[in-house]
Parts: sequence; structure tokens; C-alpha cells
Amino acid sequence: MLVHQAFRFELDPSNATRSALSSHCGASRYAFNWGLRLVNDQLEATRKLTVLAIRQGAGVEEATTWARKVTGPVPCSLPALRRAWNATKHEVAPWWAENSKEAYSSGLDGLARALENWSKGRRGERAGHTGFPTRKKKEHRRSCRLTTGSIGVVDDRHVKLPRIGRVRTKEQATKLRELLDDGRARICSATISEEAGRWFVSFTCEVERHDVHGRLPDAVVGVDVGVKHLAVLSTGEVVENPKALGSYARRMARLSRELARRELGSKRCRRTKAKLARCHAKVANTRRDAIHELTSDLVSSYGTVVIEDLNVAGMTAAPRSKPDHAGGHGPNGRRRKAGLNRAILDASPGEVRRQLVYKLAWHGGTLVVADRFFASSKLCSSCGAVKAKLRLDERTYCCEHCGLVIDRDLNAALNLAAYGRRALSVAGSGPETRNARGGAHRRLRSDAPVKREDGTVEPDKTVTAPSQGEAA
Repeated sequence: MLVHQAFRFELDPSNATRSALSSHCGASRYAFNWGLRLVNDQLEATRKLTVLAIRQGAGVEEATTWARKVTGPVPCSLPALRRAWNATKHEVAPWWAENSKEAYSSGLDGLARALENWSKGRRGERAGHTGFPTRKKKEHRRSCRLTTGSIGVVDDRHVKLPRIGRVRTKEQATKLRELLDDGRARICSATISEEAGRWFVSFTCEVERHDVHGRLPDAVVGVDVGVKHLAVLSTGEVVENPKALGSYARRMARLSRELARRELGSKRCRRTKAKLARCHAKVANTRRDAIHELTSDLVSSYGTVVIEDLNVAGMTAAPRSKPDHAGGHGPNGRRRKAGLNRAILDASPGEVRRQLVYKLAWHGGTLVVADRFFASSKLCSSCGAVKAKLRLDERTYCCEHCGLVIDRDLNAALNLAAYGRRALSVAGSGPETRNARGGAHRRLRSDAPVKREDGTVEPDKTVTAPSQGEAA
């Protein structure tokens, strides 16, 4: 199976190489800001001419057309930005030859993508809100993408980059080198980036993968992603949550207060910023490592994984203002809700789903995503009864019908596994379900209950109304 895969290595550059890496990232940022300034100037000139024509009695549409004809088309695409850059680079950047041409192309390409996303958002062709691109600052994340030139792996401990040359890596690149030597991989691009003082290179490659299926290809496992535990499997296995943010919260708060007292631009300010950046990097690396271990273990063990379609944005939204006597959010309640939001975001349930999608595709597995309104926590995994209300602090599920007493997360995982088996039995063979490769699917009807508002279901009755499930 031919897939796009990235190989990321930390670099061990010398002082001269470090300066060259920083110069290329700076050149990319400069080209982005130059192109943005060009686009803004042309848009402002068009606006002024349009206003002038309207004041002279022209219609809005007529004035806009005339102004655009006078100023010319706005260079929003990458070819147009490149032509404008090549025509003026000797005047605006006489030092441009010090860096690879790919550095400037990288900044212009980022601007073209940002303008395209903004335009699609205005036309309603892109979900979410995408604002107009803003100027990049030197303090922001530094990166540069290289697509042509001398890009490759020299040996197990060295890579080569255009104009930068041979750079030593802190970790071995044996796996990528073997794939390149065997003809099973082809490098498409390389991205250099800086993170908390450490330099990295990421090779985006086309790789021919031949991954084996999971050890239990016919097994279905339900995975309940949570906050107390990173995940609870329907097999009873519990994956502990490293709680990376909580481990460094006090240190990050102390460094943030220290940074607020520093004079901007001073040496001590830069030193404190570097310490704070290293803390954030440690948190991200700890979280990333735990999630990769979880998802890799799942895809190498089971053929079908079932998870919930969690509305993370809704779960972490700001609390509504309610009177305290009604159980609403007073000052203490808002503080507790903020802590819950941090814990949910620290667990990164969206990242778990993202990794399961592509890793299951590599191993030929199937990812089933339960409907967002599937009552996995309130549903009894033994008799099928549904609780009308289940508080977040109730960690043990006690069924009032069959007397089942079980951990709430394990109960939810068992319900998810049953949901997946029902979805697969209804959908039949693979072509009717959406697997990790994004194949076609159809809506499934199951006899599982759905989540309802509190008080709409009597606790002594079992809900039998079907709900819509979706195998994703």
C-alpha cells in the first residue's frame, strides 16, 4: 500500500549550520511578510479607487470593476507571488542568494495557502472560521519547507539539505535509509523546524508499506477515552493517563510569573522564555509518546476498534451563567470547570482518533465511530437499561434493574464493543462500512438507546427506541 509518511529526526548542527538553518527560516518568514504586504497594499489601493469612483457617482459594481481593472489582479496564487518576488527580489532583498530559493518559495506557498483558505471560508466552502493572514513575527515558530534540490539521507547519522549541506542527526536514520536504498520510499519534501532550541528535520515520503494485520484480526475492542484514565478497553485493560500538563503546571506557572517581571528584550527575558518553551515541549512530548504507545498497541492487536464521536469543543466550552443555588457555576464552579477543560484537552481525545485512522489503514483494520448521541455511559452493559442521569463524579455504575456494579469507564467500553459488533453485523462485508481508508459507508440502525436530556426517560424503563449509528 502506497502511503504518505513523515520521518522526523532531531539534528545536531554545528554553530555555522545552526546559523544557516535559522537564516533559511528567517528568509521564509521575510518572503511571507513581503507577499502579505504586497497583497494588502493592492487591496487598499483598490478600495480607495472604488470609494473615489462611488463619490463621483458610479455604482458600486461599476466602481469595483473599474478599480480592479486599474490596479490589476491581486497576486493571491503561488505562481503570481513567485513572479512578483522574482521581479523585485534584487531590490527588496539583495542578500537573497545567501539562502536556497526554496526558503522564499516556502514562505510564499504558506501565504498562498492562507489566502486560499480565507477565500474559501468567505464563500462557505471551508468549515470553521479562517481569518485573513497576519504578519509573522520572529518569536513565532520557525520552520521552512524544502521541495527541490539536494535532499536525502547520506548515511545512518547524516542528512543533506539544499545550500545547508550535510547535517548530523542525534538519532539514527537507518530505517529511512534502508527504505530509500530498496526503492520502497521516495522523499517528496523536507521541513526544518525549531522547537525549544532544538532543530528537527521532517522528511515527507511516499512509502510502500506491507504491514501485517493485528494479532486478533476478527476481534472487536471498545475504547473509552477519558480523563482519569487515558483509555479503558472492553477487555478490562486500563491505560493510565500521564497527565503531562499537571506534572509541569506549577513550574510553568512559576516561569510565567518570572517572565512577566522581566524587561522585554533583555537577556534574562530570553533565558526565561527558553526555560518556559522547554517545559511546554516536555509536556507535548510526554502526551505524544503516551498516545502513540496506546494507538500502536491497539492497531497491532485488534482488527476493529470502536471509539466515541466526542464533541470536544462542546465539552470544553465556557460554562453558562446560572444561579449557584440551582447547581450552576459560581466562582468556584467556573474554576472547577476550567480545570476539567484543561484535563480534557490534556488527554487529547481528538489526537487519539486521528492516529487510529491512519494506523488502522496501514494494518488493514476498521475504525467504527459510535454516534455522538450513543448513551455509552448511561447504558447497562448487562441488561440494556438506561439511567436517566449519571453524574460525572459517579465513577461506579450501579444498575437498578439487574444489580450490576461495574466501573463506569469499563461499562462504557463494553457498550462500545457491542455497538461495533452490531454495526459490523448490519453492514456485512467491508465495502459497506467506512474503514480507516475512508471507504463508502451507509447509515446503520441499531437497537441501542441514545443520550437524552435529563428527566425525559424514566429510570425504571428500558429504552428500545433505535438510534442512528455510523461506522466510520
